[in-house]
Amino acid sequence: MELLIQIGLLVIGFTMLVKGADYFVDGAAGIATKFGIPQLVVGLTIVAMGTSAPEAAVSITGAMSGAADIAVGNVVGSNILNILIILGVTGFITTVAVQKSTLMIEMPFMMAITVLLIVLGMSGNEISFIEGVIFWICFIAYLIYLYFLAKKGTEEETTEDRPVWKLILFVLVGGVVVVWGANISVDAATAIATAIGISEKFIGLTIVALGTSLPELVASVTAAKKGNADIAIGNIVGSNIFNILFVLGTSALIIPIPYQASFLIDGIIAVAAGVLLWVATIRKRELNRPWGIVMLLGYVAYFVYLLSIG
Repeated sequence: MELLIQIGLLVIGFTMLVKGADYFVDGAAGIATKFGIPQLVVGLTIVAMGTSAPEAAVSITGAMSGAADIAVGNVVGSNILNILIILGVTGFITTVAVQKSTLMIEMPFMMAITVLLIVLGMSGNEISFIEGVIFWICFIAYLIYLYFLAKKGTEEETTEDRPVWKLILFVLVGGVVVVWGANISVDAATAIATAIGISEKFIGLTIVALGTSLPELVASVTAAKKGNADIAIGNIVGSNIFNILFVLGTSALIIPIPYQASFLIDGIIAVAAGVLLWVATIRKRELNRPWGIVMLLGYVAYFVYLLSIG
């Protein structure tokens, strides 16, 4: 009976994810249209920060409770999964166009701050308070860049008839439902896996890692299928930037975050995933099915590596 209840909760969780993402993306795209803000900016801000809520909750709560060592693994693991799994799946399902500014500025910035994380982490085997401040300075600079990016798009004509309050409500309700649905799905899937005898290690590497990235996955696929490609790509690139600068930066301001030597390999893989995304999209300024498959195979290789090191 308990197993049937958990399967039912899993179905409910996934239903909440899909419906919540529908409202979330619809509201975010509507706000972009209403105010003449480029969809890319909305993807890099509202959608990225909203869908990164699970990573932020896990890492910052961990830091506040003294379990700061989970923060780096959670963020780096999610960033790898965001690119290789989420954009891999999105590219496999539909061709996704990529803006020139994403290729020339946001992707290189994402890779640069990942390298910065590796350098700062390896230099003292922790992310210290001062390094948290450095991340926050970079985050503020990124927000200033986004402000000017948004300002460039304010002269576009608007064709959105729905009132602003309704669009904001869509974003807020959709975001809450997506995160709530992700939590229900992770808990139920973990309970099912435990009940049928799957190891905790395997659960951690798969269900929990994917679980905190479920909002990004559903939001990106939904946005791409609705034709809001800028939101789909911007969501992932923005989430990865937000995860490092805001989530780790804020966590480090609370308590120094241990950085294990083994994170070096994961950090390099996170940079390599960013390079792969850039190479996949630079020529045609789009992410297509063949490259989506390459990304998914890349995650399979990473997953095999994780299993091999125990």
